[in-house]
Amino acid sequence: MTRRLELPDTPGTAALGAARMSAPSALRNRDLIAAELRRVAPAWGRALEIASGTGEHVIRFAEVMPGLTWQPTDPDPLRRASIAAWTMQSGLDNIRPPLDLDAARVGWAEEEPLTADLVVVVNLLHLISGAEAETALTETAAVLSPGGVVALYGPFLRDGEATSEGDAVFHASLRAQDPAIGYKDVIDTCACLVEAGLAHVETVAMPANNLLLVFERSDVA
Repeated sequence: MTRRLELPDTPGTAALGAARMSAPSALRNRDLIAAELRRVAPAWGRALEIASGTGEHVIRFAEVMPGLTWQPTDPDPLRRASIAAWTMQSGLDNIRPPLDLDAARVGWAEEEPLTADLVVVVNLLHLISGAEAETALTETAAVLSPGGVVALYGPFLRDGEATSEGDAVFHASLRAQDPAIGYKDVIDTCACLVEAGLAHVETVAMPANNLLLVFERSDVA
């Protein structure tokens, strides 16, 4: 799943030292995402973050939702090192060591000893192909406990169209680098998770034209 893409906020390590990386977008949006997650997440249990990136999101999530034990993941060893470094600096004891996990790989939900009461996916789907996104969503649904919540944050197409000039430009730049990637349509994304057995609970409009899509597994064990 890992691609080397030219992005507006490619993480850097300048002045941070050690293995810590920083992404400007993570610093801009993590408090807003954390506030919404705190509203919809269970108070207690296990939280799985897919494609944790630099680790700057999970330390904030773990801070404001201390009743959850957080499992960050990422397929990139440099980013896993960054997650571990940020976790160590934070001093939080409810974050587990980062797991090497490629969410777009078929079958990981059965192979990994993972179950989650909350799954969080931030800014991933537009950076992978449609087939990879479908796999990631289906596998994510499979590890969700009864009553659990999935929260997806990022940019989406609406009825197949970008709804701002900035989104159209960014989507085009992604497609120019790899025609298989780019923004996914919100309807297709919701349909994939509903087909996987989840209920669409709400769509939250977020700054910069992003959305937070919230789903729940309502079946009982």
